[in-house]
Amino acid sequence: MTKQASGNEFGYNRFDLLSEEIILSILDCLNENPFDRKSFSLVCKSFYAIESWHRKSLKPLRSEHLTKILSRYPNVTHLDLSLCPRITDTSLSLMSRSKMLRSIDLSRSKFFTHVGLSNLVTNCSNLVDIDLSNATELRDLAAAAIAEAKNLEKLWLGRCKSITDIGIGCIAVGCRKLRLISLKWCLSVGDLGVGLLAVKCKEIRSLDLSYLPITTKCLPSILNLEHLEDLVLEGCLGIDDDSLAVLKQGCKSLETLDMSNCLNVSHVGLSSLTTDNGHLQQLIFAYGSPVTLAFAESFISFPHCNQSN
Repeated sequence: MTKQASGNEFGYNRFDLLSEEIILSILDCLNENPFDRKSFSLVCKSFYAIESWHRKSLKPLRSEHLTKILSRYPNVTHLDLSLCPRITDTSLSLMSRSKMLRSIDLSRSKFFTHVGLSNLVTNCSNLVDIDLSNATELRDLAAAAIAEAKNLEKLWLGRCKSITDIGIGCIAVGCRKLRLISLKWCLSVGDLGVGLLAVKCKEIRSLDLSYLPITTKCLPSILNLEHLEDLVLEGCLGIDDDSLAVLKQGCKSLETLDMSNCLNVSHVGLSSLTTDNGHLQQLIFAYGSPVTLAFAESFISFPHCNQSN
């Protein structure tokens, strides 16, 4: 155990290294059941202190207890606030004191603005994962605040309908380490914003563009992503057979392509895609064109695919 977790700090007299390792191993096995961890912490003051130091993940039930909770658990790296709908800028300012924080889930939280987000990402430089899904009131100022998270690798912005290409452009310039980004239902983001992401964020592995008003124009930039493995174009009505012909030209790293609800794609486009498809292993065409004989025959030249809908 490190000096920070020394025996004297926890209040016990002399635990040798083996004993400390056993205690921490026991705690690792109690992660699935919070009641087990609570029982452990109530054994004695030493166990209470050890459990507080060891806890890395929190899912509070009420936002009003955040001050007390964060004070007790100083080494939290993942904070799930999906059960706390009322999160304000003051709440985010409080969380920004957790210097160890790497991941935060605000997917069902409301009442915070770009001011709170700016405090959070500025003070928590280790953040690599932010979920802001359903934050329908956030605008481009919030996106500009997110752009200050220079180490960010995963970002969910599902249903952030007020964020535009300008905001996404800020994120693209500031968050060069992005590996996953979801823009599902970001209806104000089009070809320009997606193109900027593809040009600036070369490390992207997973890209969800579901229901965006994009067209073939942004696809050449996407195809230049050397590490892209998972591309979701569900419900993108601007994607058609010509778009699939473009997709065929590059992105050899692509393994999964989801084109569910793409009503303007037929067996003609599918045929062009399934020829010389590189590493593509999974195609999803659920709720799209009717399954006809011509549609089924399109898969004859697609030997690598192991699942399609």
